Amino acid sequence: MSEELSNIYNKLYIDAIEKIKSDQYVIDHMIDSPLDKRYGLALIIKLDQHVKQQIQTFLSALHAIEPDQYYLPSSDIHITLLPIISCSADFDLNQIFAQDYIDLLRKNLSIEGKLEINFKGITASSSCIMIQGFPQQNILNELRNQLRTLFKTSSLRQTIEERYFLQTAHVTVVRFRKAFTAREEFLKLLEDYKDYDFGTMTVNEIELVYHDWYVREKIVKSLCRFKV
Repeated sequence: MSEELSNIYNKLYIDAIEKIKSDQYVIDHMIDSPLDKRYGLALIIKLDQHVKQQIQTFLSALHAIEPDQYYLPSSDIHITLLPIISCSADFDLNQIFAQDYIDLLRKNLSIEGKLEINFKGITASSSCIMIQGFPQQNILNELRNQLRTLFKTSSLRQTIEERYFLQTAHVTVVRFRKAFTAREEFLKLLEDYKDYDFGTMTVNEIELVYHDWYVREKIVKSLCRFKV
């Protein structure tokens, strides 16, 4: 388990819990909005069934305490491997030729070794709860760096790292949709799951998707799946 990654997750968690306790958390008012037109292009990793079942047990317990928050269904749970074009109301799939991206990835996407990710413990931000992902060895970082270089040296449209530099393997599972009504009980359950082991998976497939901000399966357009 990466000490550097653990430190990132722990700092996020401590800061987020303080914000929740002091009513400085952020409510996402766009979740239910039909006016949300933010779309992007990304490579994502879907979680395997065993890990998702463990996560749903956790989410069911949270839902019993705070039913008005937004809990991701199993179909939407994922890791963002790389946001190629960040979500924006100005972006539409018709503005690019998706086949160019598919061809580039087919020629160059490769993984040396087996990419395993252990999902252990939770972290948070001021607006959401996340499962901590810990890639085994350094394969995920190497893959991301390979893809960053690939797209930045191509002529294809991309906005990689314009919004943030992605270095974790977290999975967002809860978004704050309403004000808390049972905050202390909610926080206690988070603490109970702080180091819970949700399981380990081997990544066998990476998916290129055109997606909304929340990567909802009912909206996502899958462009290509790559076996790795």
